[in-house]
Amino acid sequence: MRRSTFLAAATATALSATLFAGPSPAQADSATGGPVLVGADGWYSQPGMLFVTAHSDSPITHITAHFYPVDAPAGDPEAGSTEDFTQYSGQDATSGTWRAPVHLADLGDYRVTVDLQDASGATVTGALSPYDLQYRTIVTIPDLTAAPSVPDYLHQQVSVSGTVLAEDPRHPDAPTPADDLPVDIETGRGRVTATTAADGRFTAAFVPTQTSIDLSGAPETSSAYPGAINLATPKQHLHTVQAPVRFTASTHALNLKQGTTGTVTGRAEIQTSAGWQPLPHTTIALFGLGAGGLPDFQAGQTTTDSQGAYTLHVSSGNPAPTAELMAGTAYMPFQQVATEPFSLHVAYTTHIETSAALNDDSTLKVFGSVYYEDARATWPTKPTVTLQYSKDGKSGWKNATTLPVKILHNKPQQPETFARTFTTPDNNAYWRARFNGNPDLATSTTKPVHLYRYATRITGFHASPDPVRTSQPISFTGTLQYKDGTTWKPLSGGSPALYFRPRGSTTYHFVADLDTDKHGHLIGMVTAKQDGTWAVAFNRQTGNHYLKSAPVTDYVDVR
Repeated sequence: MRRSTFLAAATATALSATLFAGPSPAQADSATGGPVLVGADGWYSQPGMLFVTAHSDSPITHITAHFYPVDAPAGDPEAGSTEDFTQYSGQDATSGTWRAPVHLADLGDYRVTVDLQDASGATVTGALSPYDLQYRTIVTIPDLTAAPSVPDYLHQQVSVSGTVLAEDPRHPDAPTPADDLPVDIETGRGRVTATTAADGRFTAAFVPTQTSIDLSGAPETSSAYPGAINLATPKQHLHTVQAPVRFTASTHALNLKQGTTGTVTGRAEIQTSAGWQPLPHTTIALFGLGAGGLPDFQAGQTTTDSQGAYTLHVSSGNPAPTAELMAGTAYMPFQQVATEPFSLHVAYTTHIETSAALNDDSTLKVFGSVYYEDARATWPTKPTVTLQYSKDGKSGWKNATTLPVKILHNKPQQPETFARTFTTPDNNAYWRARFNGNPDLATSTTKPVHLYRYATRITGFHASPDPVRTSQPISFTGTLQYKDGTTWKPLSGGSPALYFRPRGSTTYHFVADLDTDKHGHLIGMVTAKQDGTWAVAFNRQTGNHYLKSAPVTDYVDVR
């Protein structure tokens, strides 16, 4: 018989070298192909059993394992041994794992040496296993359960229960309930704890915070079972049901002026086995969408009340032309996310200034400018300003004309101008200029300014005497009037102009300015020189509040 002996009680130095440097598989001396020990240890799930892994060229026929307390000095007797091995795994007896029951008097950790023999007669004696045998009490939870196994919106709380058993390897067939032992329960992104009762039972509850949960439980260390091996349960996969959600919105578009706030109201509901019902305490948010239609920034947020109603206040600080309203947040365990399209346009503040003057001939001359401040604003393609007038400056505004705004700078803080001269439809009215904004630029309007000029006329004009002798004086009669509302009144202090057109000529020539008395009567005289037509018109020095009059004429024969 070939034989190789390994000392069962190896010296401490040799053991230390084996543990830190890693032992080499033991095999027979003076030969190759004999038994080789890979390792021997206990498995957590079967604490009263020893598992030996080995191989040889010939079938292994006999195995004996010897146990020594890990802290026992070299040379101490063994604490026990076992040789009742049966093959546990492997294709045949040349290679595999064998197991045998272990019966020791005391709990603890033990060094293991193994004797091996194969069918050829080759033996290995005292081969030291690289692993210790942990001969300890094993604490397990064999029946962890969760109810409901598929939680939903109406059944959110999950109850976790089970029994904690302590199994002493000296009595492997008689596990006992573990009393007053703490249990740690992993619930995905959180954990809860419980304590066992006298029968080893425990119960705890939690509400899932995510849709998918790997649930497990593990006994914690207890002074009642010193050195025990606490085994965690296999993970149980729970998946929540996300119920459909819907909600209403009072509007799907807001056009706000810069610095203002808009409001959206509505109600959210969730569909359950009991039908659609109010969805309380859920988030309603407005998101601006970026590239690819994905939420880019949040423009507003609120929460539904106990009846699912909400009021969302939206500031103009974050324009979002392409946006969406969202009920709920991503990955909520019991409800889906619902969205509604939305558009938030912000009309940035504009500033408009204008000057206007009413001319003698009833034309209005206007000049002005418009600008904006915020760099995010842009001019529309063809910006315009509308001139409006009203009788009282408060209501009844009418459009008189539309003026284009000339874009020269196209920058913030840079005024762009508009100008025009046109005939007014009303000589006595309040005027204002209104910038016609768009969803990106707010409308702005100047303060009303009262512009008025009265119509004038000359009545009863007559030159006398007629005929008249050469070098004799010609005097003029007539009355200068202005129209106040529907009434013609005398205009005193006016200076109507006198013109003369000689017979045979087509051209009038200015002669002099006449005066008017307090009754508006003409005052003035000239010397007769030749036949011709005299004309009077109020068209010079009309002042700020009077319009030109139509000329009136009278022919005089000079002899």
